[in-house]
Amino acid sequence: MNNTTDSFAALRIKDFRLYVGLRFFFSVANQMQIVVIGFYIYELTKSAFSLGMLGLCEAIPAIGIALYGGYIADKSEKRKMLFLIYSTVLLTSGVLFVVTLKSMNPYVPMHWIVPVIYAMTFCNGVARAFYAPAAFTVLAHSVPKELYANAGTWSSSSWQLASILGPAIGGLIYGFSEHLFPGISGITASFAVIMLLILISLVLISRLKPYPPMHELKENIWKSISAGLHFVFHNKIMLGAMSLDLFSVFFGGAVALLPVFADEVLKVGAEGLGLMRAMISIGAVLVMLVMSKYSPMGKPWRNLLVAVTGFGISIICFALSRNFYLSLVCLFMYGAFDSVSVLIRTTIMQLLVPSDMRGRVSSVNSMFINSSNEIGDFESGTLASLMGTIPAVIFGGCMTLLVAAVTFFKTKKIVPLSLQEINEGEERSEQ
Repeated sequence: MNNTTDSFAALRIKDFRLYVGLRFFFSVANQMQIVVIGFYIYELTKSAFSLGMLGLCEAIPAIGIALYGGYIADKSEKRKMLFLIYSTVLLTSGVLFVVTLKSMNPYVPMHWIVPVIYAMTFCNGVARAFYAPAAFTVLAHSVPKELYANAGTWSSSSWQLASILGPAIGGLIYGFSEHLFPGISGITASFAVIMLLILISLVLISRLKPYPPMHELKENIWKSISAGLHFVFHNKIMLGAMSLDLFSVFFGGAVALLPVFADEVLKVGAEGLGLMRAMISIGAVLVMLVMSKYSPMGKPWRNLLVAVTGFGISIICFALSRNFYLSLVCLFMYGAFDSVSVLIRTTIMQLLVPSDMRGRVSSVNSMFINSSNEIGDFESGTLASLMGTIPAVIFGGCMTLLVAAVTFFKTKKIVPLSLQEINEGEERSEQ
């Protein structure tokens, strides 16, 4: 059988299956945590700005030490590194479990709970700075090069499936646990489940084979990091894809304000918030499954621009909706268009990055993309506190469309080209 036409080719490799499994359970836990903490913070503060601060607390360390995290990933054994990262997140979840359990005591002051949550979110941001480059390297090394696109599809699909289940499970536990287990708050019960899922991920990590560094990094840390930055900023297609995703995600941070929509606009509570978060990933995972058969890499730049445009339109439609079911449809489209962008960018990185630089290049990508989510959350929360929730989301959608339009007019020549044709053109221009 030709592996390049086998939709399940990557899943036939044991270590890739373990990678998908550990990432799946960890992502379910992470998505649960995002939903329940967001709703809990909003219940305590009734402030959109407080939701934005959550994103900022995670983004500061994730951006600040991302390049160092990439350097460590390239020179370290990846299985041990992932185990330490997941253990750190388990510890922060344990602290939040204890804190929320104590909050049920009427004699415990509530004003100290929010700062502790921010502090633990900051610690998670530190862990994430090391996680992204380590996980990206394991993914790339667990499958042969000809299966990168297939592996990227299944990896993204598992993450999106986790993003469907995590918010739904988190919202249901948060909303109903007090009725089922009197005396235990929804937030405390949620963290108990989160800790269990992270423990399962740790067991799966222990079954991975070791992933030592491909090459010894002999140069000092600054030269090593500079080499990664130089590679990214001199590869136009990679830099362009990262930049486009950065600005669209930064301005399109409607997800941070979903607790406000659930509580005040649509009035559907924590359960509705879980469904709204899940609907984004339902759209993403269905499109991912389609893309496992029909790759968007034939004309990647055209498809990326189409996806970002659809992403912006779906944000505006969601902001204007006052019907819960119509809002779910808009969020479905939001996730569907975002998944196309994610797959194109991830495949470009896997194909173009040398094996000994994957950690450092992934860390740059983390600074561009992953942390732009949290900075975008802060931007959305700040704008919402200044101009109102709905105008802030509409503004973000319009800015996303503007970014896509400007990019289209500046890159018209490469829109109809394949990835190979774009690379060949870049090589000729450098010669």
